[in-house]
Amino acid sequence: MTVHGERALVPSVQRADAAEALERFVRLTNEANTRLDPSVNTQAETGALGAIDGAGIKARHVGSPAGNPGYKPLVLTDSRFVIPRQRGWPKWFVVDTADNRDKDRWLLVFTRDSVAEQWRASYLLVVAPGAEPRFATDAKGYAEPVPVTGSGLLVQPGGLGPAYAAYLQRGDAGSPDFAAGPDTTALRTQRRTQYAPTPQVVTQFADSGADPVRYPPVALRLSDGGALVFFTTQHIMKQTVAKGPVRVQDPTVNALLTGTPSRSVTLTYVSEQVVTVPSATTSGGKVAFVDRIAGLVSATGQ
Repeated sequence: MTVHGERALVPSVQRADAAEALERFVRLTNEANTRLDPSVNTQAETGALGAIDGAGIKARHVGSPAGNPGYKPLVLTDSRFVIPRQRGWPKWFVVDTADNRDKDRWLLVFTRDSVAEQWRASYLLVVAPGAEPRFATDAKGYAEPVPVTGSGLLVQPGGLGPAYAAYLQRGDAGSPDFAAGPDTTALRTQRRTQYAPTPQVVTQFADSGADPVRYPPVALRLSDGGALVFFTTQHIMKQTVAKGPVRVQDPTVNALLTGTPSRSVTLTYVSEQVVTVPSATTSGGKVAFVDRIAGLVSATGQ
């Protein structure tokens, strides 16, 4: 009997294949970071994680073209595979794993668009030990994927990027659904204070949800009826000086810089985040950030 993964409700991956995908990711990650080779990284990563790490490796390669032989190899242990049943493509699964960097745990999302593709990691966020999410599972231990629309959540997974961008621009007037914290109220305060305009320099921010095709959100139902959602946003910061040229001192910015910074520098960041989203019926519920990682992906001088 042939099972068609594009129509049948099937596990997104077999556990043995998921373990093999994780091993491949570790091997390629170590190779990419030792050689500082972005082309190797594209074999291991895609989506927001690939954009952030790819730009970082590219920038470090500029400063160390011979690579980084002192790179400490990544080791992942105590890996738990969270596998949903899905119809159609793309398919994905989540790994909750310990690492040799610190005591925190990593949440990795692996995805692919067809059986002909290799699994690649599209998200990597961090959670404190003991604070791992509790996923809803069926009788066979499979997780429940949450659709990007019609999910019954306070904010649809597909709408989180635009909603978060609107919140950063206008606060609760843009979106009233986000809980206070470092990535919401504190980030808005930092922008107002640390980057307040002066006679010498003006800083402007623009925020947007990321392209849902290139950076699709991923959501899993939690045991309380809410969901854990991974999603991507894009953030632009432009600094313009009264009298140029702009003196760029950050080595990462310099490595990625194109154009001549006569009066301004525009920095583009991709941000990956994981949040808990309550059910729409939860009284007083708010979207709460678990983790957020933003990385510089390009810099333009004008």
